This record gives sequence, C-alpha cells and structure tokens, in this order.
Amino acid sequence: MLVLGTRLKETPVMSLQTGTRLAMTGTPLINPANLKIIAFELEGPLLTEKPSFLRVADIRELSGVGMIIDSSDELLALDDVIKIKELYELRFKLIGMNVIDEHKKKLGKVDNYTVETGSFVIEQLNVKHGILRGLTDTGILIHRSQITEINDDAIIVKSTAKKISAEPIMETARHTYVNPFRHPAPQPEQTDV
Repeated sequence: MLVLGTRLKETPVMSLQTGTRLAMTGTPLINPANLKIIAFELEGPLLTEKPSFLRVADIRELSGVGMIIDSSDELLALDDVIKIKELYELRFKLIGMNVIDEHKKKLGKVDNYTVETGSFVIEQLNVKHGILRGLTDTGILIHRSQITEINDDAIIVKSTAKKISAEPIMETARHTYVNPFRHPAPQPEQTDV
C-alpha cells in the first residue's frame, strides 16, 4: 500500500501484548543511499530511553489504529543498533531538500513523499515549485528511478529535456524523405504499333 510520508508521522505505536499505546512516531530515519526508512524516532511519556526508536522491521502491521508491534521490547535506544545511530547522527532530512536536474536547473523542493508500507521504501517525491511558479503549478512527482544522485545539497534527477541537434530538424527531414509525386519515375518506352 502506498501512503504519504506525512501520514506516518504522529502515528500511534500500539502494543499487541498490552493493547495500549506505547508512543507516537516522530521523525523517520531515512537512509539516503537507498531512500528506505530504517526506523522512526519515537515520542511519548512512557518511553524509558530518550531518544527511542522503532525499527520498521519490528512493525507487524500498519492499520487504522496505528503501527502494531509485539511489545515494548521492540523499542530501541540510540546505542542499541549501530546503523540507527549512524543515520541519527547524519541528520538527513528529505523534506525541504532542493531538487535539480542533470543540467543544474532547479525544479523545486521536496514537499512530501510516497512510501510503500510493505518495505518502507520511498517510491515517489512530491516536489513543489517556488512561490511564483507555485501559484500556477501544483508541483511534480518524481519516481525513485529518475533519481541519479543524492548529496548534501540536493537531489539530482534525470532531465526530461532532449538535446537539440546542431542540424535543423526540417533539413534532415528533406534529405531523408522522398516524395514519389515530385520526382517522375522512369516510364517504360512506348512503341507505336
């Protein structure tokens, strides 16, 4: 199922063991190498460790009541998993990142993203244009296959613009197209009988 990334923020984390809410999801920890959500930072008064995290691998189900996990044993501290600590210290924020094409043309900023909830892989980026273009345009969707690079400054995507050849298109068409009605075909000789 595809959902917007903002829908996953402030989602209740429910314990299957006790049937109660343990916490609420906060900022997702996104791996910029593959655009996959690894874990969610958690918020709430029942947490013993600050900050606490929930790995997406420990989520049994995402339903209308929230993210369902087995028990509070699934909640992790910062030092429990090395990869979570690395991503937390990286402080990668997808929302608000600049998006440019391969020709350095700015397309806008990431406003939201679409997540496939089975694997928690980000499938699409919702990009909003600047204020002036934003008045007339609604923005663009960029599929993950269009992304060529993610660096500290921006997300670089494949350009949709085609290169213009040095030779005019019409000149090329004139040389390759032969109109059969303009050039007379050789006629067989007529003989008078």
